[in-house]
Order: sequence, then C-alpha cells, then structure tokens
Amino acid sequence: MQNAQAIGSRPVGVVQAGVIDVFGFDARKDEVVLVMYESRLWDGSDERLHELQEKFNAYASFLLDGEMVAAHPELAGKRARIELRCDYMPDENGLGLLNLIHDQLALQEVRMEVVVGEAGARGSGCTCHQ
Repeated sequence: MQNAQAIGSRPVGVVQAGVIDVFGFDARKDEVVLVMYESRLWDGSDERLHELQEKFNAYASFLLDGEMVAAHPELAGKRARIELRCDYMPDENGLGLLNLIHDQLALQEVRMEVVVGEAGARGSGCTCHQ
C-alpha cells in the first residue's frame, strides 16, 4: 500500500484504491485511523461504486492482513476506524453500499464513519456562504 499522494495539497482520494490518503493514530480514542477522500459529486454509477468498494477493500486488507502491523508493530492490537470524508452527501446507491461496508467491517471490529463536508451537508443549491 502506498502512502498518500496529493494533487496540489489534496490527497487523490477514492479514485486510487492502492493509496492510503491519511494514516494516523488518534491517541485520545486509542485507535488507528485511516481516512479516504471523495471530492466528486456522487453519480450513482457502477464505476463510482466499484472505486469505493476497491478503496475500502484495500484499507481493510491493510488493517487486517498484517501489513499495518508489519510496518508499525507498535500498533498491534489497537482498535481501528476507517473514515470516508466526502464533499457531498452520498446518493442512494452510495449509501446502500456504505451500509453494507459498515456491516462487514463491524464483523471485523473495524469502525467506519462517513463525514460529509459543510457544503455537502447544506446541499449543492445553498448560496448562504458564497
């Protein structure tokens, strides 16, 4: 798994499954945190859903198949969280897949969170902060 690569100062995101956008340790919660970004509007396409699934598969593999512990033995036995940070609220197809992913990760004792950016939470038609 490669470390985060950036276009400008922003990680490349869901479009590149083999790249961990952000990897860190939250000492306050005593858990490993992997973050992925999705800056594009959700389009409901099979291609977008496949990219999302591949990214989550790569993150889960990094956590569960020993790669993380091999690189960072001090993190062995720590709880883990995967965050998807998106600029826009996922569409119905995206939410359906995210619910399935959430349930599968929970079986492996990996927490998952989706964080929608301020603009996405307000909706794309908002003009109040322009």
